[in-house]
Amino acid sequence: MMNKRLWIGGALILIVLAVGSVNFFSALSKPTRAASDAAMPEARPLDPASFDYGKKSTAPDGRTVKEFEIVAEDRTMEIADGVEMPVWSFNGTVPGPTIRVTEGDYVRIKFTNKSKFPHTVHLHGIHPAKADGTFESVAPGGTYVYEFTAELPGLYLFHCHQEPVAEHINQGMYGTFIIDPKTPRPPAKELTMVMNSYDIDFDGEANEFYTVNGKAFEYMDNPIELKVGEPVRIYLVNMTEIDPLNSFHIHGNMFKYYNNGTMPEPDQITDNVILGQGQRGIIEFTYKYPGKYLFHAHQSEFSSLGWKGIFNVTE
Repeated sequence: MMNKRLWIGGALILIVLAVGSVNFFSALSKPTRAASDAAMPEARPLDPASFDYGKKSTAPDGRTVKEFEIVAEDRTMEIADGVEMPVWSFNGTVPGPTIRVTEGDYVRIKFTNKSKFPHTVHLHGIHPAKADGTFESVAPGGTYVYEFTAELPGLYLFHCHQEPVAEHINQGMYGTFIIDPKTPRPPAKELTMVMNSYDIDFDGEANEFYTVNGKAFEYMDNPIELKVGEPVRIYLVNMTEIDPLNSFHIHGNMFKYYNNGTMPEPDQITDNVILGQGQRGIIEFTYKYPGKYLFHAHQSEFSSLGWKGIFNVTE
């Protein structure tokens, strides 16, 4: 009996020592990111109703000039409740700002790189080569000015084109660029929705979270308020990495879909649209009945991992 007690006592001591050593070495092996990130500012999700119209002036030749500033910064961001991730942000948000101009405007974008890494701003659309943001890598502390005339109204995007491009996109370096037609579109409640993803372990193999506008389940927790009979216009952009396709589906309704937003008439009337990376389109709809309606990716994995929200429609 004594030998058994001694054996049990010895075993308990070994277990305590083993657990203690695991906790000790685990503490030593934890990354020091928390300490380094403590001084880093927090990035925010994109406000869907926020549009940057720039600083407006008139050139000597009478043209309207729109000037913008884009600043790249290293930040941290809560991409889901309780989940922090290091990001590279444009103007402190992920996704970056929604820049908005009118057809014929002369556009001037000053890019300042306050990050520790080189970056660029590559805009989709028509512009001179020197405004393409592909080869003009901007070093930390550097600046670059992109200048062009806004042509062909539609929905565009911008993103960092510094290699490895996939890593820069995964960490948040993209935004929306709208060129409005000279004759404005009909009045509507307007929202930007950028579909994105996060590969938080950076293995390049799979995403752990999917969102619209930067934070998982944001619009489940904070539904988007709509009114019965209210025209709604969504500028939809897909910037999902790794997965080749993403989708947008609404419940209880159908919508007009304008592919790239470059044509005055819709391409289709549907309740679900599938986009590859970099694809975008304008969605228009009006709810007929009050209530709560889901909108989400129609890939069940994506919606289960964060890309899901609610339209709360009231009288």
